[in-house]
Amino acid sequence: MSSDVEQVTHSKYQDKAAMEREDTRFGVTVTILPCKYPESLEQGKGIPIYMGIQDPDKCLSCEEVDGQPTLQLKEEKILDLYNHTEPVKPFLFYHTQTGRTSTFESVAFPGRFIASSKNSQPIFLTSEQGEHYNINFNVDIGP
Repeated sequence: MSSDVEQVTHSKYQDKAAMEREDTRFGVTVTILPCKYPESLEQGKGIPIYMGIQDPDKCLSCEEVDGQPTLQLKEEKILDLYNHTEPVKPFLFYHTQTGRTSTFESVAFPGRFIASSKNSQPIFLTSEQGEHYNINFNVDIGP
């Protein structure tokens, strides 16, 4: 499947993601930090990571809203999450990469993935994969 993430430029702990949808192009800085305590989480599902956006004073989070697991952008500093004495599960995602294709599964809600749709909607959390929702993102990491 093609992805919405067209380019990622790596700079120490920050990834610059340039996303392209139809004729609109916009950039987002995504900071990715690993969980310090992966041994306390389920093994074999990928690398547990935190994802910060906007300086990175906001982080992606998964929580239940109206009975449904929902992807949220929360005011939380990624370094505070990284330095926490135990994993902060709502903010963690298992990153799995096969070649250039990456998936991001919620640690708090196993089987739920960050996804995009074909109709230029914001990213969201889904357990449905395939024809309508894309959970596979092409990620290029450069120097």
